[in-house]
Amino acid sequence: MVAEAEVMHQAPVPVLEVQYHRCVTKGVDEVVGMSAAAAAPAAVEVEVEVEVAVEMPRMGLEQPDAEPSVSVEMLQFVPNIRSGSFADIGPRRYMEDEHIRIDDLSAHLGSLLVCPLPSAFYGVFDGHGGPDAAAYMKRHAMKFLFEDSEFPQASHVDELYLQSVENSVRRAFLQADLALADDLDISRSSGTTAITALVFGRQLLVANAGDCRAVLCRKGVAMEMSRDHRANYVQECERVAASGGFIEDGYLNGVLSVTRALGDWDMKTPDASASPLIAEPEFQQATLTEDDEFLIMGCDGIWDVMTSQHAVSLVRRGLRQHDDPARCARELVMEAKRLETADNLTVIVVCFVSELGAQQHEQPERPRSYKSLSTEALCNLRSWLETDHR
Repeated sequence: MVAEAEVMHQAPVPVLEVQYHRCVTKGVDEVVGMSAAAAAPAAVEVEVEVEVAVEMPRMGLEQPDAEPSVSVEMLQFVPNIRSGSFADIGPRRYMEDEHIRIDDLSAHLGSLLVCPLPSAFYGVFDGHGGPDAAAYMKRHAMKFLFEDSEFPQASHVDELYLQSVENSVRRAFLQADLALADDLDISRSSGTTAITALVFGRQLLVANAGDCRAVLCRKGVAMEMSRDHRANYVQECERVAASGGFIEDGYLNGVLSVTRALGDWDMKTPDASASPLIAEPEFQQATLTEDDEFLIMGCDGIWDVMTSQHAVSLVRRGLRQHDDPARCARELVMEAKRLETADNLTVIVVCFVSELGAQQHEQPERPRSYKSLSTEALCNLRSWLETDHR
């Protein structure tokens, strides 16, 4: 049983056509002279002079007296956002994962949001104790984050804006947690981990509560944008102990494999912030550059059987071959199944550069060479050819 991903919005934005700009100079040709001796029959030595013209690579520098043709803003990298996702039930009897994928957040929300462009939103919700909590988050995440909240409005990114966004996302997580307690249709033993990613201009903000994970590929190297809230996370163990909880056999209070989650109100006190299990998200930010190729977001069913670097290498190889993030997400899920994961599987792959495959397959031009014989060498060769060796 396979659950295909839902694309909530993927309309092109004019600004996404702008990628990034490099300033380069004209190529420099360097002529190198060399001589070589060639042995000929009858011990006739022929000297050959060879001239080789080597095209040097462009150095990325402007001529000192050149007039600037682009502004500083145009030189900055602008993400070209596109994404794909895939979900699979895996070996489980029930599917408890949900996810959201919005490549153009501004167009999706319309007049509700004024934000830096490009803008995008992604979320993965890994349910436990039944599918109710994760399904609730898929239905209501946009309301808690943007529609019913005082989400900051701005057309440009600065430190104050990013802090305001972080505070707003934190409130949304905590409000959603309380809403799960108030909804009588949601079992009090049902909960969900949650990881979200927001892109505003060149800024990436990841919020995480639980053991889903986000990994950024930076020139092929895995950069983890979240930390798994489990018993092997030292700071979490210290927080749990300080709040009166305990870890037993890798489980919170001997019951739950994560130390942060939304819902699970059978394990929380009325003041959820004082409980060993909390919904408070942790945040990580990154300023995207042309080195940042893509982001992987996945539930713990992926990370239980492979490292972050393994996943990045697999997706990067797939993008080189076919440049399809949705296909890469499926290939990552299939790899986790091959490695015998025991859980549901959900993956989102978000690309920040266009045509990674074309970039990686581009081969450098081979130097061109031009060869000629000197006058003396030509005379020696002519003399040898006219000699009767019969």
